[in-house]
Amino acid sequence: MAEKTIQPNNNIAFLVVFMGLIALYDQYLALIEGPLIPYILEDFNVTAEYFALWQGIFGIITFSVFFIGWLSDAYGRKPAMLILILVMGIPAFLILTAYTFFWFMLLYSLVIMGTLSNLWEIPISEESPPKKRGLYGSLAFLIGLLPIWALVGGPLAEGPGWRWGYAIMGFMMIILIVLWLKMNETARWEATHEAHEKKTLKIKEAFKSLEKKDWQYIAMCSIIYGLWTISFKMVATWGGYYYMNIQGLTEPEYRSILLVGGLLMIVGALLSGICMEKLGRNATLIISCVGSVVGFIGLALTGSKYIYWIIFIFMPMTLGWVMVYFAEIFPTRIRSTAVGISATATRLSYVIGPLIAAALLITFPTMEGFWIFAGIFMIIPLFTLFIKPYETKGKDLDTVQLER
Repeated sequence: MAEKTIQPNNNIAFLVVFMGLIALYDQYLALIEGPLIPYILEDFNVTAEYFALWQGIFGIITFSVFFIGWLSDAYGRKPAMLILILVMGIPAFLILTAYTFFWFMLLYSLVIMGTLSNLWEIPISEESPPKKRGLYGSLAFLIGLLPIWALVGGPLAEGPGWRWGYAIMGFMMIILIVLWLKMNETARWEATHEAHEKKTLKIKEAFKSLEKKDWQYIAMCSIIYGLWTISFKMVATWGGYYYMNIQGLTEPEYRSILLVGGLLMIVGALLSGICMEKLGRNATLIISCVGSVVGFIGLALTGSKYIYWIIFIFMPMTLGWVMVYFAEIFPTRIRSTAVGISATATRLSYVIGPLIAAALLITFPTMEGFWIFAGIFMIIPLFTLFIKPYETKGKDLDTVQLER
């Protein structure tokens, strides 16, 4: 049954900026490891393969992200948002104390658990008018892609030390908590909670509420997001290692390449929003995956920074699709739970991905084959289109829930 039309609780401009800043916080903590990896390896005196191996093992911790999604459905979007902010910020600041490799890996894994949870996209999806949902979601995503990590990673590592690359987000945490105080609960969650007599959604009940169609979309989203994560972590984590340790570039030279790549991610986010509103969700997925594959294969063949930059345009287009489609395809009552299950399944890539990276770094020491495999992973999401996913372009959430 479709839900009745809900009037927004939040000022959409404030919500886009606030959720965009949470996305920035999220993306920074997910991507800062790229410019810091050479310093981390040197400080702990470990090899790239050893780091990738333990990155995969500690990645098991990230499966706990499911509980943040469930909390969002059970107690509201606003309380869950505070928990998300704290889950990322506190361990990031505590990395200042990480002077042993395994203590660092534990704190690092707790930070990563919160990143890319998609939770910040849900309030925007629920409060936006149907014809602007993709655009507003992409605008928040765009704010999140400001390449601060590319600007400050190297200078922080060279100055006060690479640990400050993470710890600086402790100050961002405080700013976000202040803004959080001004956030309203979403009208759609409140109405759904009221319709269910304000009963708290139990975990068991949340799973029972998921229908066959929900599980199909969870599987689809998990496959696409998981493969995207593996490929993007390969380029974001090991790009610096590739250009500095294998091609011999200096840190400032790579930083300039990375900065351009970070700026091009913003272009990708804009293109994602435009394509989703003009061409539709499915077309956007096709364009972004094909472009990503071309970029990875081209990087393997040429090593060119220009080809490297192509990846930073098309991979964010795919992520833009993920952020918007995840947040609109599920019913309100179990939206965050379904997204949480998808995010949890995606976290398998935080275990498998680094292990694959470790094996590929050993097999292909000059990394040509490393990039080819990253490209192959981005072909697979296109096969999910054979299940004919529902096109949500321009549809309100009530219609999506009824027709999908």
